[in-house]
Amino acid sequence: MAEISAKLVKELREKTGAGMMDCKEALTASGGDMVQAVDVLRKKGLATAQKRAGRATSEGTIASYIHMGGKLGVMVEINCESDFVAKNDAFQEFARNIAMHIAASNPLGVRPEDIPEAVVAKEKEIYTAQARETGKPEKVIEKIVEGKLKKFFEESCLMNQPYVRNPDIRISDLLNELIAKIGENISIKRFVRYQVGE
Repeated sequence: MAEISAKLVKELREKTGAGMMDCKEALTASGGDMVQAVDVLRKKGLATAQKRAGRATSEGTIASYIHMGGKLGVMVEINCESDFVAKNDAFQEFARNIAMHIAASNPLGVRPEDIPEAVVAKEKEIYTAQARETGKPEKVIEKIVEGKLKKFFEESCLMNQPYVRNPDIRISDLLNELIAKIGENISIKRFVRYQVGE
């Protein structure tokens, strides 16, 4: 197997924010393939996040982001396990970036269950009416509605959205990478987005 170059490790590190040794291991495991190495790191981050998922997050921070000369503002609460991590630069930067992402992408909730049932029901009603206009059988209509609802949740739930600063990864991936890096359970609790005139 070819030796993994420092340049490749640096490139992966800049792309993912993962540690030097983790990047080198991921590149070695993927035979130097950058795309596969990113997947290896994501899986590792996800595994770490799942291990920590049950731990209480009673510390944290509230980050804000003001945009368009004071016409748009976001406040987001991000929780972690310890006061030490709450003061960590990487944690604080993550919180600010999430607030900025919310300002840009306007999600309806953190997770699918946060979106009001009335909103979901209305979307389902619209999708059903649109699908019926195609004249397809009921079973096909159900599949079309299911697919459109899945896309709706991807676009309107913060955790499912592609990150505005790197659309190759979702917010959930970004969170899992931070959990793997910091070694504590971290959760995006809630947010509020204000826009003048809305």
